[in-house]
Amino acid sequence: MNILLLGSGGREHALAWKLAASPSCSQLFAAPGNPGIAECAKIVALDMADHTAVIAFCRENAVDLVVVGPEAPLVAGLADDLRAQGIAVFGPGRAAAQLEGSKGFTKDLCTRANIPTAGYERVTSLEAAWGALKRFDAPFVLKADGLAAGKGVVIAETREEAQEALSDMFDGKFGSAGSEVVIEEFMRGEEASFFALTDGEMIVPFGTAQDHKRVGEGDTGPNTGGMGAYSPAPVLTDTLVDRAMREIVVPTVRTLGEEEMPYRGVLYAGLMLTEEGPKLVEYNIRFGDPECQVLMMRFEGDLPALLMACATGDLSKADPVRFSDDTALTVVMAAEGYPDTPQKGGAIELGGAEDDGAKVFHAGTARGDDGALVASGGRVLNVTARGRNVTEAQAAAYKAVDAITFAQGFCRRDIGWREVEREGTDPK
Repeated sequence: MNILLLGSGGREHALAWKLAASPSCSQLFAAPGNPGIAECAKIVALDMADHTAVIAFCRENAVDLVVVGPEAPLVAGLADDLRAQGIAVFGPGRAAAQLEGSKGFTKDLCTRANIPTAGYERVTSLEAAWGALKRFDAPFVLKADGLAAGKGVVIAETREEAQEALSDMFDGKFGSAGSEVVIEEFMRGEEASFFALTDGEMIVPFGTAQDHKRVGEGDTGPNTGGMGAYSPAPVLTDTLVDRAMREIVVPTVRTLGEEEMPYRGVLYAGLMLTEEGPKLVEYNIRFGDPECQVLMMRFEGDLPALLMACATGDLSKADPVRFSDDTALTVVMAAEGYPDTPQKGGAIELGGAEDDGAKVFHAGTARGDDGALVASGGRVLNVTARGRNVTEAQAAAYKAVDAITFAQGFCRRDIGWREVEREGTDPK
């Protein structure tokens, strides 16, 4: 089949790598792509926001399946417009995409479907926000309602910090995403990511992972889009996965269907593993970044066929999902100044990073005038490796990191630290 992949980050490079490796893929197009994606797909000049142009390209190039990587085009209704023209697309329509496009929408759905999550208040003004704060105890979880590139969440340790953060949000720090804010109770526990694929009716689990959101080692500093991840997440036991499916994911898909908002695509549930069991932190309507990178390193099936089955309502006919028993771990190399003002243009030499089976996914790279690889974004590279457990995968990933020359870059040196500690004390 001919496939069009939309996006330009590390997630999309991982998807392109796995899609192109399948015998089901005849031709892979990508827009706008990046230098890494260009190694396995034909890069085309196409604006994701121009739905008419995307549809025209699909018709002219006999595209059988469109895979939408990032969330913004889905929230904007691209999947609806493609489906209206008879073009198969992996990703939810505009209505269901509100699961990520609006934190308040998701919290209200949880209330209607009796899905376990943190208590919350939706507020649309600073005055209302300060009033709502009185109903919560510190620390306070403050979320910009709309899309904020993974940076719209603030955990304030004191009421004063919360008031300052709320002032910033309603002052436009996150643009229109902060015109409404969700204030939540703070949930205690360990956070993990659970993925499921659905065609609107059938739902199948698609792996687990743990991300590292804070920019600094030991999970310190401001939140980022993610500084590294590993898969699987041992803390998400089979029992907890079953509960997450039964209590969170299945009711979500069922409720959306009953309310005429059918969901087709990947559903990424951020879970807090509390003493009472798993609770929903938030939903993403696309593969995580950098979680997708570790999932693709472990996935052993025919990705194009599986995504097409989701897109066309045929998931019941697809082959069972298969993953390697290995652990995959990815380390994000970011540009100095990230997440605030990353320095662009820094030279990058990959050296022998991939010599021992590691894979470097490009996230924010470009080619300079001389053709050399340079940084073009905040998160620049995702250095990914496998091992029999997190400890081995971590060692392999950092060996690959150390083979890269990127003077204006940095990374956390402790990705997977919690699980490495657990493995080190395991009597086995």
